[in-house]
Amino acid sequence: MDRFGPRFLDRVFTPVEQDRGLGNDLASIERIGRTIDRFGPRFLDRVFTPVEQDRAERRAERVATYAKRWAAKEACSKALGTGLRMGIAWRDMAVFNVRTGQPRMRLTGWADARLAEMTPAGFRAIIHVTLTDDHPWAFAVVVIEALPLDQPSLQFPEPEDLRPRA
Repeated sequence: MDRFGPRFLDRVFTPVEQDRGLGNDLASIERIGRTIDRFGPRFLDRVFTPVEQDRAERRAERVATYAKRWAAKEACSKALGTGLRMGIAWRDMAVFNVRTGQPRMRLTGWADARLAEMTPAGFRAIIHVTLTDDHPWAFAVVVIEALPLDQPSLQFPEPEDLRPRA
């Protein structure tokens, strides 16, 4: 019996997680700025949650902040395998930061329903988000993975209060 036979790696590297979706997007900061200038609150309210708007308005690079969140929503819709179709709305995907600054994504509505469809029984979905900008571009990558329910998560806990600050 050959202990290093063809099934050896299957025994050594037992997968405990599954990649479910991957998306990325490159957004023009200047184009987002022109859109904000042209449509103002109508655009912002259609695309961004009150929490996202509150956070962006307090940042020195406010337009770049909006552009990164736009890119994250586009990337998330791609990772969900739908793009912005099937009833998924911009505000169904919300970007926020945990205390350490790490960006996270919260899904509601149709986006959350699509995530549930993608997640195998006995697993829970984890959404990883990374954002960056270098004028004139904002870039985001979203990876959705599924972890077994009995495996502890390495994710930071979500903040308790995601309401806009007064």
